[in-house]
Amino acid sequence: MRYAFKQVDVFTDVPYRGNPVAVVLGAEHLSTEKMQGFAHWTNLSETTFVLPPTTDAADYRVRIFTPTLELPFAGHPTLGTCHAWLEAGAAARDPHGVVQECGIGLVDIRRDGDRLSFRAPPLVKGGPLEPEVLDQVTKCLGVSPDEIVDSAWVDNGPSWLAVRLADPRRVLGLKPSFAPLDIGVVALTGSDPQIVVRAFFPVDEALREDPVTGSLNASLAQWLLGNGAVTAPYRASQGAVLGRDGVVHIEQTQDGEIWVGGDTVTCVDGTVDF
Repeated sequence: MRYAFKQVDVFTDVPYRGNPVAVVLGAEHLSTEKMQGFAHWTNLSETTFVLPPTTDAADYRVRIFTPTLELPFAGHPTLGTCHAWLEAGAAARDPHGVVQECGIGLVDIRRDGDRLSFRAPPLVKGGPLEPEVLDQVTKCLGVSPDEIVDSAWVDNGPSWLAVRLADPRRVLGLKPSFAPLDIGVVALTGSDPQIVVRAFFPVDEALREDPVTGSLNASLAQWLLGNGAVTAPYRASQGAVLGRDGVVHIEQTQDGEIWVGGDTVTCVDGTVDF
């Protein structure tokens, strides 16, 4: 069968400078094995499949796959999938927002002109890193303990942990070794964008870097805003080391809700055969 397919660049309005996600639309007849196999073939950090929702509260349902496993939630696939779904002619019940159903439940997505933002999901796990985990992280990153300003678990589905360094140049210069951990590294810049971010995750005994990471930036925002390190709104820069120019927009409402936004642009538009 032939399915509508798009490849969307997320957290950029310039094609090929953000983080791409592959989106297969109308995928309700595909098996889990077909989905995982296709995600393995695209070899992108995530490939998504859009299906009808299982609840009247959602506009659509999405399944999110890395090349090796299914994720309950991921940030840039959420924005890229919503962009593809809307561009394909679908209409949300609310003209100002979309409700996505995924593995963690319902995720609200806001439309602000051409920019999409998702409401940051609550943390599954927070709090300080265990000493043995922090020791593993410092060895992986090749930093000394006194270079770390702060650290914490910031797990919001993906099992992120966060480390804040004092010097953004140190963040950009990191050349980590392997560790079986999802590690986000951040530093304040003192200018705009206000923070610089890098994200590392293990794949096949190697540590891979993600160009621009919505889920990590969502949990970093909860952590950094919560402890007063930054104030909202702010912008985060990610991807420079990989030749990208991703920008993540963070806003916080008066009632404390955190929204993670970015520009999206379609780079590939066509069909795919299964």
